[in-house]
Amino acid sequence: MVVAEVPKLASAAEYFFKMGVEGKRFRPTVLLLMASALNMPIPQSAADEVFDNLSRDLRSRQQSIAEITEMIHVASLLHDDVLDDAETRRGIGSLNFVMGNKLAVLAGDFLLSRACVALASLKNTEVVSLLATVVEHLVTGETMQMATTSEQRCSMEYYLQKTYYKTASLISNSCKAVALLAGQTAEVSMLAYNYGRNLGLAYQLIDDVLDFTGTSSSLGKGSLSDIHHGIVTAPILFAMEEYPQLREVVDRGFDDPTDVDVALDYLGKSRGIERTRELAAEHAKHAIEAINTLPESDDEDVQISRRALVDLTQRVLTRSK
Repeated sequence: MVVAEVPKLASAAEYFFKMGVEGKRFRPTVLLLMASALNMPIPQSAADEVFDNLSRDLRSRQQSIAEITEMIHVASLLHDDVLDDAETRRGIGSLNFVMGNKLAVLAGDFLLSRACVALASLKNTEVVSLLATVVEHLVTGETMQMATTSEQRCSMEYYLQKTYYKTASLISNSCKAVALLAGQTAEVSMLAYNYGRNLGLAYQLIDDVLDFTGTSSSLGKGSLSDIHHGIVTAPILFAMEEYPQLREVVDRGFDDPTDVDVALDYLGKSRGIERTRELAAEHAKHAIEAINTLPESDDEDVQISRRALVDLTQRVLTRSK
């Protein structure tokens, strides 16, 4: 799907799909498990409505959603790296660093256009609309991060809304798309969406913790990339609730390295890291509830996939990278 006529564009578009740098493939894994978890008889009334839309080869259509989602995700990484002036990604040089900003932006655009072609071929307007909204959310979230007032930067509500747009919207709406393709009811589709939304939020909250802690348990050994970019995340927001004087430091924007040290000092004294982990665990619990609320099934494959989706929420909480 990512083969291009122009060799330079082809190598740029394929850059993160080569063996070894393809990332964790977290999103496709979730989506294929969700497809199996929802592999149950469709209620008769719903079956009548969607019968014409359902291809006999449902699994390959759901796999297309997994592929499209990964392409949208990688396109967003390429564009984010340009915006952030990043030099590395997934343990190798970022595409913008290796081939330049222009080609990185074009490769991202190319992946998005290929994702659109694949989406259109599914011939399901609701699914097309869902995933088009995801792209809008990615842009909205990135813009929210760039253009913030002092009030917004210090608001947990604003931070969670931005996090939903930037991270959770893609996985939640893709989970819903997988359910819709299977002809599931609105209720079941919403449970799939809620699983993805809560999993995505938990994933990002742990990411925010790891930015400070990294592989070391002592504070300040992470990459600290967010704070160096002036981005305020959940651990600092929680620390600010305990130490309001941290607000002054945050308002200055972390251009001064001493301010970063002061913020880390307050964070170390606070329960910021701990409370962020607790919030992530709360979202993981909601994700598990969504899976446990799905209609019962005796099918062993369905049960295995549901257990795997539940296990994934725990892996998201305990990961160290």
